[in-house]
Parts: sequence; C-alpha cells; structure tokens
Amino acid sequence: MTKRSLIAAAALLVVTLAAAGCRPAMQTDRDTLYQVSSISALMQGVYEGSMAVGDLRKYGDFGLGTFEALDGEMVELDGKFYQVKVDGTVVAVPDGLKTPFAAVTFFDNDKSYTLDRPVDLPGLQTYIDSLLPSLNLFYAVRIDGLFSNMKTRSVPAQVRPYLPLTDAVKSQQVSEFSDVEGTMIGFRCPPYVDGVNVPGYHFHFLDKERKRGGHVLACTTSDVRINIDNTASMIMALPETASFYRVDMGKAAPEGLNQEEQG
Repeated sequence: MTKRSLIAAAALLVVTLAAAGCRPAMQTDRDTLYQVSSISALMQGVYEGSMAVGDLRKYGDFGLGTFEALDGEMVELDGKFYQVKVDGTVVAVPDGLKTPFAAVTFFDNDKSYTLDRPVDLPGLQTYIDSLLPSLNLFYAVRIDGLFSNMKTRSVPAQVRPYLPLTDAVKSQQVSEFSDVEGTMIGFRCPPYVDGVNVPGYHFHFLDKERKRGGHVLACTTSDVRINIDNTASMIMALPETASFYRVDMGKAAPEGLNQEEQG
C-alpha cells in the first residue's frame, strides 16, 4: 500500500469512527483541525460545495478554504467568515453558502513571538519552523501586524465543466499591498498529509479593515506578532457527491495552490 493510500485509509477510519458514535467526543476537542474534503479533490476540480458555512462554524473560529465553484478565497477569523472576491475585495458570507474545501479549528494560542525585522515568506516559514516543538504535528498560525509588502491572489467563480485547479488559477487576479496592517491566517501541516492537505504552510490574508485580502503568494514582514496553536488531531468530512466519488486522487499535486499569475 502506498503512503497516500495509508493516509486515505486513516482518514476514512476517522470518519467511520465518527459515524459509529465517537463524533461528540471529537467535537469537544478544541485542538483538532476539522477539514472538509481533501486538497487532492480540489486540485482535480471538485468544486461543488458539500458543507454550509453555518455548519462549518460549529467546528472552529479560525481557518481558510474556498467556496462553491471556487468563487474566491475563504477566511475565518475570530469566528467570522469572509469571502475575498477575485479583485481582492472582501464581503461577508451568508451561512447558507457552501464550501468544497475548508480547514478550521478553534484558535487557542499556545505561544507568541515578536518579529520586528524584514523577512520574506520563505524566511518567515523557516523562522516559524524553528519555533515549533515538532514538525510532525499540525499547527494553526496567526500573524498580526505590519507588512511592508503583501502579494495575494483570488480566483473567479468557475463554470462547468470544471477545470483542474492548476488551470483554474490561470484566471486568478493578483493584488499587491504596501505598508499594510492585517492578519495572516494559516496552517502548517506535516509532510505525510500530502494529498489530504497541503504539506507545509498555507496562508490567507485580511487587512485590518477587513476590506482586502486573498491567498498569500508572497510577503515581507515589518513588525508582526506570531501566534501558534498546537493542533494534535484531525478530522475529515468527506463529500458524498458524485464528483467526489469519481475523482482520481492519484493525479493531484498541491503546487497549484501557490501558482503565480500566468501570462
């Protein structure tokens, strides 16, 4: 059995246990990453929403994802959901709007660190890695403060037949902000979740006024506060849709999430 097959089997076991009566205990554990669908499915174009935002709210007050038909970027911060449209503007989200992929948790800060010097995104990730007790766990990461540069993207709503994500992001719109105050919202996942979630870091951004944001492609810090929530467990809610049942998970790769604007 391949590594990816083992991961999928483990995820299915969690879902099976939840259905068998273990769900209430899991729901009370705030140090759990709750995920809708898999990144492999999203990469392959499974954009049909399978859970309403109003239901997702029960499982966390902090997180990210996308919306039905890949319509923009999802951010959940302090229990409020936001939709970053293709032009980088932010709108409120009705509880009935559905998501095809999301990851949320209840953010309970375990450690905080101040970073008051310029660091680019790769350097920021390396610095956070040095602060973690282990690279084999999940972490929710919230970074508040001033950024000298922030480069984000969002994607317009797709139409059927849906293209794979690597093709869909060719229509993305990139926004750049200078000397912007705001919050990076994200997760660090261990390498063994390849195909289930994104190994390494995945960040979205909201400015302080909650008017601009998107999926983070690049940034440079100025003076920020890094908050880390250790997250020791994960639950997946797999879609019961025809498109999810048919998708070939073995073809997907998460690199398209960070693909730059195409010419």
